[in-house]
Amino acid sequence: MSSTARRRRRLARKAAVAAAGVIAAGSVAVAATGFGFDLSSGSEQSGSRSDLPPATAKVTRQTLVDRQSETGDLGYGDTTTVNARLSGTLTGLASTGSIVKRGQSLYRVDDSPVVLLYGPLPAYRALSPGTEGADVKQFERNLRALGYTGFDVDDEYTSATASAVKEWQDDLGLTETGTVDLGRVVYAKGAVRVDSHELALGDTVQPGAAVLAYTGTSRAVTVDLDMNDQRLARRGHAATVTLPNDKRVKGTISKVETVIDSSGDGGGDGGSGGSNDPTTKIRVTISLRADKALSGFGDATVDVDFTASQRKNVLTVPVAALLALAEGGYGVEVVEGATTRILAVETGMFADGRVEVTGKGLSAGMTVGVPS
Repeated sequence: MSSTARRRRRLARKAAVAAAGVIAAGSVAVAATGFGFDLSSGSEQSGSRSDLPPATAKVTRQTLVDRQSETGDLGYGDTTTVNARLSGTLTGLASTGSIVKRGQSLYRVDDSPVVLLYGPLPAYRALSPGTEGADVKQFERNLRALGYTGFDVDDEYTSATASAVKEWQDDLGLTETGTVDLGRVVYAKGAVRVDSHELALGDTVQPGAAVLAYTGTSRAVTVDLDMNDQRLARRGHAATVTLPNDKRVKGTISKVETVIDSSGDGGGDGGSGGSNDPTTKIRVTISLRADKALSGFGDATVDVDFTASQRKNVLTVPVAALLALAEGGYGVEVVEGATTRILAVETGMFADGRVEVTGKGLSAGMTVGVPS
């Protein structure tokens, strides 16, 4: 092999290494490292050379899928803390792991119940005749759902509402005042699962004190993603969860939020601040379909397969086949018998070690060089 050919080979290999490094970093930018060919007059090198690349691969037409696997936590989703609004002694607590539904007691203060109702608005004031607002309508809607009648479900708390409230209070064993005291009800979006107790029976309860924490009732997986993996976090997209027993369960991304991870496990480069600096993460909640495979599992660590996107019926080559062109962009070395030529290409999706490519004259079945 001539010294000129060897030099071209070395430069082409360096270009491929540079391209692979940039691709691994998730970028399509590349330094203008050339290998001696002039593509300024067209999309391909018109000459040929007899020294062949050390390895080759075929241009294939296929579907590329951008997948990524991450570790997640199987549980019941986010927890919500219930803070007391009443004063007294804690005399009752719904047990951990139990399901509390509308109208049932979450806990008891001085042997009187604090009741769960459904709705998006938190309780923020007492309700009595003459009170008006969206919180009144929310409460009346719950009262009607519990079977109490004789009032209109609207935003006005009337004497008819008060009469129905007295019936409700009588059934709960409360004094029949017709007024809903602040702290007597807790609102949630639906039925809840008691996750933990923050106080014990017999403890003194003060307004603002955390009493218990709850979750939703459906199984869910949470995954904390790095910010550069944001493409994976698309609400409504499907995800597949692999359980510790290797069974796979389908799920759907139901919630995406940005959180600050101050655990000190967010990594770091060893520079100023060290690896214990808080890091911003994308927290993804994946709702799971009801599945017998989930029975018997409490909290567990699971694998989650995300599918960010896919490209159907596209031409692909191995990522290692890309060459960085001095003129900018990428090319591939097309092998035709004992000769080769450089063909400029544009890149698309990268997945599973291959990359989508388009270019004038490029077709499925072509052989391209893969520099060592």
